[in-house]
Amino acid sequence: MRVVIQRVAHASVTVDNKVVADIQKGLLVLVGIEEADDQEDINWLVGKISKIRIFGDENEVMNLSVQDIDGEIIVVSQFTLQASTKKGNRPSYIKAAKPEIAIPLYENFVRNLQKEIHKKVQTGVFGADMKILLLNDGPVTIQMDSKNKE
Repeated sequence: MRVVIQRVAHASVTVDNKVVADIQKGLLVLVGIEEADDQEDINWLVGKISKIRIFGDENEVMNLSVQDIDGEIIVVSQFTLQASTKKGNRPSYIKAAKPEIAIPLYENFVRNLQKEIHKKVQTGVFGADMKILLLNDGPVTIQMDSKNKE
């Protein structure tokens, strides 16, 4: 499972001209799921995302987590994070999980993150053409891969 985490001052997701998610200060988390992902990947990422200290404290040092600031989270499924660009100029998405595998893992990821932060996590719409608007705060952007634990 690969994620890209962006610290945001504001973010929203629109599908078919309708806003389906909208947050203020918090995290926008893009999630790419591969066939080999399982509950262990979810557990590791949820633990990291909920506790990663990328928000400024009173001295503007990145010392606080999304939970510490009572921030919000939007999670968006993004299969293109599993792109392989080794050959040619057209990315291959062969490692990306098919919907019958990805959807239950994605939903479980969101449920586990909600339990961990004790707050509703907003989402995009799986498989939809989404328009994502964000104001990256910092900018701060972190990538993690549960297979490499980085």
